[in-house]
Amino acid sequence: QVQLVESGGGLVQAGGSLRLSCAASGRTFSSYAMGWFRQAPGEERDFVSAINWSGRNTYYADSGKGRFNISRDNAKNTVYLQMNSLKAEDTAVYYCAAAVFWSDAASIRSMTPYGSWGQGTPVTVSS
Repeated sequence: QVQLVESGGGLVQAGGSLRLSCAASGRTFSSYAMGWFRQAPGEERDFVSAINWSGRNTYYADSGKGRFNISRDNAKNTVYLQMNSLKAEDTAVYYCAAAVFWSDAASIRSMTPYGSWGQGTPVTVSS
């Protein structure tokens, strides 16, 4: 398994931006599909975005389309989530996760294929 450490969370005003980073250990990072999920207090953990091993294919929850951008740098073993035009409802702990593979299109947005998780980074958006 790969070890994941998120960073970049914090307090931001509505309309602002944050860039989350997820640094991975291990020399096989480039073989993993990566995802971002978030969990608000009292809520379930929800899919935010995902990217395939090459970075060529990206996926977004409807809530982040047009505002969030996922990318990865395999040379740096890092995946990023650029979040713009932040809203109060984006407040949550954000987790990155790694999957060996996605079995089908539906699994991309499911927690099931993601075997490695970071500890999370909190994002608070003040209105």
